[in-house]
Amino acid sequence: MSLFWRIFLLNAAVLFAATALLLLGPVTVSTPVLLTEAMIMAAGLVAMLIANAALLRVGLGPLQRLTRAMTTTDLLRPGPRPVVSGHGEIAELIRTFNTMLDRLEAERAASSALALSAQEAERRRIAQELHDEIGQTLTAVLLELKRVADRAPEPLRDELLQVQEITRDSLDEIRRIARRLRPGVLEELGLISALKELTNETTTHTALTVRRSFDGDLPALDQEVELVLYRVAQEGLTNIIRHAGAQRVGVALHHGALGLELLVRDDGHGIGTAPEGAGIRGMRERALLIGAEVSVGDAPGGGTEVRLHVPATRIRPAAPLTNGSH
Repeated sequence: MSLFWRIFLLNAAVLFAATALLLLGPVTVSTPVLLTEAMIMAAGLVAMLIANAALLRVGLGPLQRLTRAMTTTDLLRPGPRPVVSGHGEIAELIRTFNTMLDRLEAERAASSALALSAQEAERRRIAQELHDEIGQTLTAVLLELKRVADRAPEPLRDELLQVQEITRDSLDEIRRIARRLRPGVLEELGLISALKELTNETTTHTALTVRRSFDGDLPALDQEVELVLYRVAQEGLTNIIRHAGAQRVGVALHHGALGLELLVRDDGHGIGTAPEGAGIRGMRERALLIGAEVSVGDAPGGGTEVRLHVPATRIRPAAPLTNGSH
């Protein structure tokens, strides 16, 4: 039955009930209308309106729930679908909305996967060029500066040595940028070693104190899962350095019966009511690619907490890794 006929029949039932009460009841209407008769008619009208409102609320309740779902749906935070309830057009509308959400989430995941894949490829290309082109050029400059400094007179030699140190620092910075763009340690030695290098680099180049805790019995992971874990940890540390005003950071990676969990927590001023930026949205998009879930919020006791949960279904049962420890 269509929505039109359902509403029409609900109103018709109320009107028929009111007409039957007038015809069969002892109530009469005089001319002029007496006060008691007017009060009875008013009470009947109020009762009819209340009954009509109650019936309409029951009939249109599924639409209200669907409206709430529409206003709260976030493709970066997939949740349960609205329950298909009601009859006819209402139930079909809810089913269509759920199908649309499934299609939109699948299309977004596919487009995000392509975008992130292109981004990683571009990162590798830039890192390779920094290492091969600029890195080799600066290395040649360092060697030439050393050769010239060895032959230069004393006053000029000191200046050349200063230029040599500046060039060496620039070369180290380029290598550090290349490592951040393309985590070669992740591909060669695995996730734990890559996370250790990331935390060591954070400690070396900032005033942060980093405490880490990594399980040594992690199962083998897909390269895609390892890359997502590494990038989320990297983005979390980057946000802490830029925005948190923290002094201490904790990075933990633990494996349990429900899956794998990465936790990055600081003692800074927290997020509060600040809107999510591109970094957090990027973490959510990466997590969706592997069926994981990211939560970002204020940590108990102050600071910010980034938690990435990878379900057990995304982890392959395999022998423990041998390159991880506390």
